[in-house]
Amino acid sequence: MKYSEYIQYDGLGLAQLVQSKQVTASELLDTAWQRYELVNPKLNAIVITMHRQAQDNAQKNPSGLFSGVPFLLKDLHQEYQGVATSFGSNALKKAQHISSQHTEIVKRWEDAGMVPFALTNTPEFGIKGITEPKAWGACHNPWNLKHNSGGSSGGSASAVAAGIVPIAGASDGGGSIRIPASYCGLFGLKPSRGRTPWGPKISEAMHGAVSQHVLTKTVRDSAAMLDAAQGAEHGSLFKIEAPQGKYLELIQHTPRPLKIAFNTDSPIGTAVSQDAKDAILHTAKLLASLGHHVEEAKPNIEGMQLAKDFISTWFSQCAFTVQQFKREFGAKDQDFELDTLAIAAFGAKAAALDYIQNLNNWGMHVQKMNQFFEDYDLYLTPSTASVAPKNGEIKTPAWQTPILKGLLKLDQAHLLAKGKLVEHLVKNNLKWVPFTQLANITGLPAMSLPLYWNKNNLPLGSQFIAPFGREDLLLQLAAQLEQAQPWLPKYQGIIV
Repeated sequence: MKYSEYIQYDGLGLAQLVQSKQVTASELLDTAWQRYELVNPKLNAIVITMHRQAQDNAQKNPSGLFSGVPFLLKDLHQEYQGVATSFGSNALKKAQHISSQHTEIVKRWEDAGMVPFALTNTPEFGIKGITEPKAWGACHNPWNLKHNSGGSSGGSASAVAAGIVPIAGASDGGGSIRIPASYCGLFGLKPSRGRTPWGPKISEAMHGAVSQHVLTKTVRDSAAMLDAAQGAEHGSLFKIEAPQGKYLELIQHTPRPLKIAFNTDSPIGTAVSQDAKDAILHTAKLLASLGHHVEEAKPNIEGMQLAKDFISTWFSQCAFTVQQFKREFGAKDQDFELDTLAIAAFGAKAAALDYIQNLNNWGMHVQKMNQFFEDYDLYLTPSTASVAPKNGEIKTPAWQTPILKGLLKLDQAHLLAKGKLVEHLVKNNLKWVPFTQLANITGLPAMSLPLYWNKNNLPLGSQFIAPFGREDLLLQLAAQLEQAQPWLPKYQGIIV
């Protein structure tokens, strides 16, 4: 199959060609592989390949809704039996760790007919909103190679936008689906807590703040993939209510007129670019033209407190992960990035009482969002505070490096996270992406839509947050907006 034909289809479209025997799964895989060989040297989106396994699977003529569609897995908690995984870290890369089994969501994706053939670049343990791991190097943005693809699902976003595959695996613990979707001009949905599985090794990640799903070019691909993956498993802590019908069918129905609140102010008081403001004003006008009521309003949540509650738990999770890798794989401090060690040092010193207080605060944020949704159907903000940063633009200043190393050596790095320095730490980490953590802490579904490109042809997404379990409402609105302002033709103009 010629690439000029391949790029015209989304995942469901390619699957229909396989099902009607116009093309084989092996031919699709060959086309995807050729595109990978052409553009990945410039993008660095894919870091671990599994071509032999993919060829074997393609030759079996896989059946399902996505019969024979080439697919990519994120190199983080999307493990494939018999294939190496690194979690973006030299600690696991050096250990040459081979996955002993499929994760549950990978199994469900394969059952839907997907043909995974590689793993995508991600920051170490997915802890950053950019993808520049020391283990693999920076992942470049197809819209402009000088810019980053975002994180932590940056490799997946870069590969989809560049046309290697129409769909790729992703996950979101603080915005890691929506941030790269915003930077790379894709559709990215973060499902509700518990909507998609985490097993068999863990029940949920970071108290349910992290969700697994995909990055896509079309809304219908995302809806169909959610149909394929959603639902509890044996290890699930609770069972989320199933949707009333298939998401792929629900998006055929236009949503009723919705009451949507919007806001463009950073919840932590940091700068928001004019691009981000323009993107939301554009989206608000588009919504109004479709009959929805849009007004400026925001939840009664103190943004800095929410950010502190997120950062504190995020850092503690990082500390646990570092210790786990040291214990299981014999990793040493030198196997981890300096930023990771510093974050882990902060998290390791968190008092148990403070940690429980953070989790109790999460519940208060849930309560306030539930109150907010008594008056509004959805909440609209920018997905990110600006278009994608340039590679190397977000990094620890050179003057801080020796200070951090010295404090780590003395086991005193946690002192940097005391008192007023906490707010500085929060702003320094989240100023680029202050809007996304709200949905993670509250477990609410959220999505980023590609409705805006700036004068330099860089995209910036519009984020919508919905009440718990209402992925159907998000997907219905997304399909309506996609029809009103189609974005699929935009990808035809990408030249990597």
